[in-house]
Amino acid sequence: MKFLSFSVLFICSVVFFMSCAKKESEKESATATATATGTTNALWGITYGNSTFVTVGRNGNILTSTDGSTWTARTSGTTNVLYGVIYANSTFVVVGSSGTILTSSDGTSWTSRTSGTSETLKGVVYGNSTFVAVGYWGTILTSSDGITWTSGTFGIYNHFKGVVYGNSTFVAVSSQVRAPNSYGSILTSSDDGTTWTTRTSGTSSGLYGVTYGNNTFVAVGRSGTILTSSDNGTSWDNRTSDTTKYLEEVGYGNNTFVAVGYWANYILTSSDGSTWTSNRHQTIKSGETGLYLYGVTYGNSTFVAVGSSGTIKKQGFESETILTSSDGSTWTSRTSGTSKLSLE
Repeated sequence: MKFLSFSVLFICSVVFFMSCAKKESEKESATATATATGTTNALWGITYGNSTFVTVGRNGNILTSTDGSTWTARTSGTTNVLYGVIYANSTFVVVGSSGTILTSSDGTSWTSRTSGTSETLKGVVYGNSTFVAVGYWGTILTSSDGITWTSGTFGIYNHFKGVVYGNSTFVAVSSQVRAPNSYGSILTSSDDGTTWTTRTSGTSSGLYGVTYGNNTFVAVGRSGTILTSSDNGTSWDNRTSDTTKYLEEVGYGNNTFVAVGYWANYILTSSDGSTWTSNRHQTIKSGETGLYLYGVTYGNSTFVAVGSSGTIKKQGFESETILTSSDGSTWTSRTSGTSKLSLE
């Protein structure tokens, strides 16, 4: 009887997790559904390196820019959704759905690599001479060169969304799901990303993004959740934000943390990760969908944020743009090389 009860509980947990994963996938697809005369692909991740911004997204979309204002579309060789990108060790590395991994030395020409997994990969980072990529179903991959990868699984319930490296420590965040609840999960690694320790997050909200700056780790997630850690990810403090919307990503540059997420009227900034200020870029009118921001980075003295439908900003139901800022507070819309769109 005990075995039967355990089996039923396990099956229910897996079904619940798969249902949540499906809803997550539907959410991603829905925000990217659009029609236009140009590219209308959601942009999910962005990085800066080798004097170049690289942003990636739906349908294998890759755009590059030297200044964050003018963008050029590149051929990725895949139609899979691309979620994360990093530049390190003279190499751009992109990760995405179905275990997709691409590499490039210049951001222009891309080569597909064998990941050894078919799971969705959401984030990638570099530290301690190692690339670490994370994804669904507890997937964590490591590589010394971005070309050859070793796979591992760390808790099948971990739905990893982001990973960062700072102060000799990797920190990965996830939306961990176990019936009947979901909650934020945080893992840390102080070696080459092969050994991980689960930390207490203190939140019931899923976590989607994480960064490091000013000797502080900052994680963001559902319901406006913001957590900080000053002891290498061992313990975490819950901070107050003035939004209950999803915060999808957080970046650091120019002595400033910038958090972005659903609804562009909430771009949050902080100098220390503890106290946050809301910077309203867009006023949401009644009946409007608003803007979804999924990625943010800092480079060349500029913050660049990217988001849904090939845009960073969607005013009403048209106009695709990319947002740039020198301080994280005042933002300017940029064109992504796409034209008018209408969300279905």
